[in-house]
Amino acid sequence: MYYRDLLILIPAMIFAMWAQARVSSTYRRFSQQRAGMTGRQAAQMVLEMNGVDGVSIQQVAGELTDHYDPRTNVIRLSEGVFDADTVAAVGVAAHEAGHAVQYAKGYGPIKLRAAIIPVTQIGSTLSWPLLLIGILLGSENLALAGIILFLAVVLFQLVTLPVEFNASNRAMAALDSSGQLTENQVDGAGKVLRAAAMTYVAALATSLAQLFRLLMIFNGRRRND
Repeated sequence: MYYRDLLILIPAMIFAMWAQARVSSTYRRFSQQRAGMTGRQAAQMVLEMNGVDGVSIQQVAGELTDHYDPRTNVIRLSEGVFDADTVAAVGVAAHEAGHAVQYAKGYGPIKLRAAIIPVTQIGSTLSWPLLLIGILLGSENLALAGIILFLAVVLFQLVTLPVEFNASNRAMAALDSSGQLTENQVDGAGKVLRAAAMTYVAALATSLAQLFRLLMIFNGRRRND
């Protein structure tokens, strides 16, 4: 049913696969270059340079499972980042510290993203079922409700872009002004973060393609009624 609509997703899916391949290859490349400081030290430095204290830095299992948890005020760095003194580890850790700085400084978009997460989770779970049930039952309201819920997913991806870019900008500003890294090391960390940022752009592109597909299915059903 509506197989032709799947063609809409193909460019976004190709973009997403390219972005993921790029971030993986870039991370591997700069994991071979030493930075003279570990990921933990880089995160701590970013916090200190922005006057942020009270944030703990912990190691977490897994690969690229790095994240900042605002509920516990903890930066969690993966095993390959926490104690690794590589350019890639420094870039990733500094980025997560950038998120901690955002919360400490009251950065608006990250507060908005946190606020819409519950709605986003509902939207990602119920949007397609509501649309399909609405089509099967001939209920335009149910189908439309599914589309509206999926809009929350798109909004989340849209808000995520400035949040991620801003965290990277804060990280790079601290790394650059610290004087503890060479120009090449700072440039390498920037390349890692720019590659990672493309995955968020790809996620937004995929969500927009999905939304367009939902609208096409909805409008196609209306024309057939």
